[in-house]
Amino acid sequence: MNRLFFAFAAALWLAPALAEGLQGTLTVTGVGSVRTPPDQALIDTGVISEAASAADALADNNAAMAQVLAALEEHGIQPWDVQTTTFNVAPVYRRDEPRGQPEIAGYRAVNQVRVRVAALDALGEVLDALVRAGSNQVHGVGFGIADESVPLAEARRRAMADALSRAELYAQAAGVRVGPVLSISEQAIHVPQPSPLARGLMLEQASAVPVASGEQEITASINVVYALTD
Repeated sequence: MNRLFFAFAAALWLAPALAEGLQGTLTVTGVGSVRTPPDQALIDTGVISEAASAADALADNNAAMAQVLAALEEHGIQPWDVQTTTFNVAPVYRRDEPRGQPEIAGYRAVNQVRVRVAALDALGEVLDALVRAGSNQVHGVGFGIADESVPLAEARRRAMADALSRAELYAQAAGVRVGPVLSISEQAIHVPQPSPLARGLMLEQASAVPVASGEQEITASINVVYALTD
């Protein structure tokens, strides 16, 4: 209650002085970006198996996926970092003639999982192990940041500094000065999500898979309204 009282009293005291020298308002957009190395990766991988019967396709697929999951465990991937994303068993059709009726030629079983790799220095080894264990489909690798709060806070600070720099430039050109901040609103935040790239690679073999994680860019954009004074 005391804080509210003093804030209200201060506003009443400052209002006449501010209004006396007020030359209008200025609205600017500030943008701040931070580039930081990612610290995790996501892999969409799995096994596609085909056989004459649905039961055989499923059995082959189950055996291969068991080896893939075992390989992940051997490389330190925790169970909660592996999630099934796709599973289906469907017929495979063939058409003997261009206008003929399609016939079932066999069955295809698909089982895919999304894997989070927290230790990026082991990513190449994990990819290699997946393919050697029987994974014949990898949909790409995506990189992300587990905790973006620190770089995001810095991006917001830079956005605020950018807004002030813009406001001072415009005010100087107009022959006035930047006064108090009247309002701040966050316009947009861009934090890259670690979504695997849609590549759809069918892999036969791999050896010491090279990977380049690059950097992630986090961007904050804000609108700031300043009072302009003499």
